[in-house]
Amino acid sequence: MAHEIRRLNFLVDALRQREHSARQDSRMLKEIVDHLPISLTVQDDNGRFILVNAVAAANLTMPMEALIGASPVDFLPEDEAADRRSWEMSLIQTGQSRTTEESVTGPTGQHTWLTSHKPVRIFDRTLLLTSSLDITERKQVENELSKRAHFDELTGLPNRVLIQRHVEEVLGRGDDNRRFALAFIDLDNFKHINDYYSHAVGDALLVKLAGRIASRLRDSDMLARISGDEFLLLLDPVESEVQIRTTIDGILEELKQPFHIEAFEVLTSASIGVSVYPEHGSSYEALRRNADSAMYRAKHGTKGDAIYFDVTVGRSITERMELEQRLRLAIRDRRLCCAFQPKVDIRTNEVVGFETLVRWRDDDGEIHPPSAFVGLAIELGLIDPITHFVLAEALKSVELLDEAFGSATTISVNVAAKQASDLKFMLSFAEVLKASKYAERIILELTEEAFVAKSQFQMQVLPMLREIGVCVSIDDFGTGYSSLSVLADITADEIKVDRSFVARIHERPRSQSVLRTIESLGHALGMTVVAEGVETFEELAYLQAATRIRCAQGYYFSRPFFIEDAADAKCINFDGRVIGPARGQLGRRGYQSSRTGAEARPRRG
Repeated sequence: MAHEIRRLNFLVDALRQREHSARQDSRMLKEIVDHLPISLTVQDDNGRFILVNAVAAANLTMPMEALIGASPVDFLPEDEAADRRSWEMSLIQTGQSRTTEESVTGPTGQHTWLTSHKPVRIFDRTLLLTSSLDITERKQVENELSKRAHFDELTGLPNRVLIQRHVEEVLGRGDDNRRFALAFIDLDNFKHINDYYSHAVGDALLVKLAGRIASRLRDSDMLARISGDEFLLLLDPVESEVQIRTTIDGILEELKQPFHIEAFEVLTSASIGVSVYPEHGSSYEALRRNADSAMYRAKHGTKGDAIYFDVTVGRSITERMELEQRLRLAIRDRRLCCAFQPKVDIRTNEVVGFETLVRWRDDDGEIHPPSAFVGLAIELGLIDPITHFVLAEALKSVELLDEAFGSATTISVNVAAKQASDLKFMLSFAEVLKASKYAERIILELTEEAFVAKSQFQMQVLPMLREIGVCVSIDDFGTGYSSLSVLADITADEIKVDRSFVARIHERPRSQSVLRTIESLGHALGMTVVAEGVETFEELAYLQAATRIRCAQGYYFSRPFFIEDAADAKCINFDGRVIGPARGQLGRRGYQSSRTGAEARPRRG
């Protein structure tokens, strides 16, 4: 009997220890569940909570004890409660899971939760296990990355990716009656604004410009910034061409109004190209390309205007692509050549220098003037090898020119404004000159545009050129930016007055006044003044009689000649004109009429 009692007590103690251990395990499990960084609840098959951890209770803003036996539907409006109870019961009955993202506003603000509802079978009971993970920070990072991927950081506008996606979505709706327009907007002369004012002013201008355009749009339209100073505008929907033109014309006028930025009043304009769906393309890329092509036509016509795509614009695209390909091949195969145009002292009839002018000799032998391809070469980034070729040809031709005209002459080489501020290019250019023995006879011709970017060219490039003895000339003076102020800020050796001021100067009092002003400033600052584009005796006679200008250049004296013709061009006849090759030879070599002046020099800036 005593043995049985001891055995019974042993069993009771064991049960008590197990019960104590179970209670400890239960409390430990509850502590673990409460310390989980997720919200966790368990509901029975009636939807009542049988377990709620601390995070879940905090989200529901109620004590855990008060939640046991309650149901989520108790805290929802009637319609939402019925919907939740319906899908909860569906999950329990079908055994399917459900995962959703939920946005919840609580005491600490709005949070995003990734919530999983999963039915589980335990001890013949079907329970609904719900766990929620706070993914607020992850969503913020995702949203920021998405914003960076789809929106422009400076203006806050949609970027190229987002507007393309939006247009493709519109096209994907398959609405045959829908019409919309794409407008390609490019700010005119934005580089000059950056150079003259500052990049900070340029950025502020882009922001203000975007705001002005956006202010004229409907909610259904979209404006995107797709690159530096280029914007793409979707007008959707459009009912008629009149509606499109009214909107575009309004934008053009809006952008011509002054922009007040910091202490500056900035004046600018934009060129716009427009394509319309479905007339001008059935895909985003076709519509964008055609709008871009129309904008390019506007850019090279009357800036600050809009061009609407049509068949002629499409034809010009094909012609431009063909020209690009031919030019690339010409540069690769070195189908370039140089001609030389004399610069004459109009007081002594002596040749004092030459300007080196690049030509493109086509497959069929036709010679293209620089006006036909230099601008395109600059745009395509092909101008550097062309300029290096011109420099090499100029240096190679010095001895032959000296034989014909003497060794006191100078040789001018044109450099594009874009190249002048490219330190890497100018270093290589200077190295070639330094290695030659003719650096002090070289004049670098630059348009006024090159001197606008003062920090780069004037502070770094110009001293380097001065050190090796190279002279600097301001080409086409009077046609660029800040014409007279440029003279006060730079130390050039020569000013070449643009042909537009010289043409028929004996008949134009206004041009005479401008020329006198330029001449006086040039002499006061110690710069030689050269009159460009002299084509008639009357123009020469005026320069000789009414000005102190000593040097001139133009078809009146000589057309540009190739180096092999230098010996034939060395004599000066009685009226002061240089004798060039015969007219028949000039025509065969591809020169134009002396009255056009179109090929007189490469336009590189």
